[in-house]
Amino acid sequence: MILEKPSSLLMTFNPHNILVIDFGQLGDVVLSLPALRAIRERFPQARIIVVVGKPGADVVNLSGFANATFVVDRVALRDGPKLVSIGRIAKLVKKVRSEKFDFVIDLHSLSETNLLGFLSGAPKRLYSRRPGRSLDFLGDFSPRPPVEEDHRTRHLIDRYLDVLIPLGVTNAERLPRLRTRPEDDKAIDKLLKKEKAEAGSPLIGLFPGAGHASRRWPLERFAELADYLVRNDGVRPVVFAGPEERPLLARMKTLFPRSAIIFDKLTIPQLAAAQARLAVLVSNDTGPMHIAAAVGTPVVLLLDRRAPESYIPLGDQHRVIYSGTIPEISVDEVYGATRALLAGGRTATLFAS
Repeated sequence: MILEKPSSLLMTFNPHNILVIDFGQLGDVVLSLPALRAIRERFPQARIIVVVGKPGADVVNLSGFANATFVVDRVALRDGPKLVSIGRIAKLVKKVRSEKFDFVIDLHSLSETNLLGFLSGAPKRLYSRRPGRSLDFLGDFSPRPPVEEDHRTRHLIDRYLDVLIPLGVTNAERLPRLRTRPEDDKAIDKLLKKEKAEAGSPLIGLFPGAGHASRRWPLERFAELADYLVRNDGVRPVVFAGPEERPLLARMKTLFPRSAIIFDKLTIPQLAAAQARLAVLVSNDTGPMHIAAAVGTPVVLLLDRRAPESYIPLGDQHRVIYSGTIPEISVDEVYGATRALLAGGRTATLFAS
């Protein structure tokens, strides 16, 4: 990270107790990691608390960029019964005010999060400026960050980093990175040993879920891909299922090859540890896909052409397969991309040995 020549204001600005509001979904929080890292590097001695949803809190805690997290049920706050939601919001505001923050940074910037920052009592507030979505006039930091550009053209990582421009942050490291924890590595070792997969065949991950049906490649295609990889490349498929995929478990066990390993009860830190073991992950557009990229695993991402490129993982080790709609993507296309990444990894290992 490079700091621009600081103004006299920035030279004297040294907050000690910072609240970062990071209310995005799981994948958004992973893509916010470069901004969180830049905040930590800009204020290395400060106490940094991130208010975030539960899955995202696990990601923030893994990153090591914050001293602690305040976990918020974003959906319950927004969609719960009004009186209950108001009570929860009041409780959150009381908790935030009790911490006596001297600086608030709102990376995601929704009207409700801008209001939370305003009610925190912090004397300085730096908000992302999102026309039609934020109440960024409640922020009072000067200079102000640039107005957010079209989300379809500017990558979310850069939109988060744009918020920090008034702090003199430029040329920050853009790649999200996560390191796994020893206790989670051991838990995955135990599970792989139970499946007799702790050594030998490469592991290819498959994530057939997604937040919306329009973003899901058919489960039968994932199973056919797994069969190709087992028969032709001698790999062990590892199928990941989150809470939303639990209703599909019975079909998964029927469709996928007998050698496939199905992980359906992993925590987010365990998911990161498991994905770090993979040679490749094939995935729909999901938060877990971003976790895989952050732990260094090559990803084959399946997208329809309507999806903006501003959310795809950065780096040249990933492959994105586009089609008019997700079901139009063929197994042969995905197999070819997966096999190319698998072969590239094997070649790299050969030359490194």
